[in-house]
Amino acid sequence: MEIQRLPWAGVRVTLRGSSVMIDPVTRIPERFGGARETMYPLAQFGATDAVLLTHLHEDHFDPDAIVAAYGANIPVYAPADVADAARAAGLGNVIAASVGEVYGIPGGVSVIPVPSVDGVGDVQVGWVVKGDGRTAIHCGDTLWHGYWWSIAQAYGPIDAACLPVNGAVLELPGRTASGQPICLTPEQAVAAAHVLGAGTLVPIHYKAIHHPPVYRETPDIEARLRTAAEGKVGLSLIGATETVTV
Repeated sequence: MEIQRLPWAGVRVTLRGSSVMIDPVTRIPERFGGARETMYPLAQFGATDAVLLTHLHEDHFDPDAIVAAYGANIPVYAPADVADAARAAGLGNVIAASVGEVYGIPGGVSVIPVPSVDGVGDVQVGWVVKGDGRTAIHCGDTLWHGYWWSIAQAYGPIDAACLPVNGAVLELPGRTASGQPICLTPEQAVAAAHVLGAGTLVPIHYKAIHHPPVYRETPDIEARLRTAAEGKVGLSLIGATETVTV
């Protein structure tokens, strides 16, 4: 199994000659200050058999880019409660995915939506990708939650956990500021990967956005990951376009 980092929070998982793209985007919204890392057209990463969406926040959902790269009829798996919204955005082949259901991708690959908890109260899932005896999980921009143990029991052993690490604190118009992170901090991501029994943690969801006070990324992410991961879990610090084999 190969995992290729896309900019921001996306990954491309390839195995058995099949591939899936998870949360691929080509831009960061201007209300978050735009992108602070290089963004790439999706075509640069090659063809794909399906697109998996964890949720429809605009930094994870880029329907125009999906259509431009793969056409409007590429299979797109979205959480069931937001499938209609994904269709309304111009995607013509949206599969409404329910947590725990197994969906087959060409090449003998299975993808399964699992529980995830969004930091601002919107619908979100994580995705387990299984095939050829290997398993990866991508958890969007999840918070810490209590599902890690049941996910590990149901789908482990997990070879790679792609988890958000930037512990972002938001101040959004019309919402009382909490001062609390809306996704995993570096230390929480390591703890989640450890509970999942992951062979390696692939950090995602950092570097591209830091726009205080609207969106404030936690500091010293990579150093904190290295410190927290020592003796607990492998760490694959790969940049956008880079690949790790698990």
